[in-house]
Amino acid sequence: MMIILKSNLFNNKKGYKMRTKIISAFPGTGKSMYHQKHRETTLDSDSSNFSWTIDENGNKVRNPEFPKNYIRHIKENIGKYEFIFVSSHKDVREALLDECVFFYLVYPNSARKDEFIERYKNRGNDEQFIKFVSDNWDSWMKEVWFIPDGCKYINMVLNNLEDEIEHLKAVEHGENLA
Repeated sequence: MMIILKSNLFNNKKGYKMRTKIISAFPGTGKSMYHQKHRETTLDSDSSNFSWTIDENGNKVRNPEFPKNYIRHIKENIGKYEFIFVSSHKDVREALLDECVFFYLVYPNSARKDEFIERYKNRGNDEQFIKFVSDNWDSWMKEVWFIPDGCKYINMVLNNLEDEIEHLKAVEHGENLA
């Protein structure tokens, strides 16, 4: 029998029970911005710290332990934060599913490509990154529709991740959003 780990309870500073939500969010949705405002309750887990290593010659190379080392890090931090922000890379999503770790997948509407390319420019991403995202945008948007059960899709219609999280919290608490 497969058990899907949706979240774990933990006590925050006020003693309330909270659940850790894993959020796999597309670049530029606002993970780091949200984390800067909510450092005590969030972990912004950058996969590049786990996917690269330095070889014996001092060269930056892919870490052969990735994504296993990254998933281990994520699982070790469940219960310590309300939200853990993780990469939206396909390898990471598949590894989360393989490990039965439930996650929310936040991605922009495919029609917002130009807006997100502009975000990358404004936040100082290099041209190589911007071209990589631009060249792969359509295939990545199609890819998210073929993910099996084990995550909840959030097609980002609001301005940023913070707005989406506030909406998610309101829905979970039964607030009427009409």
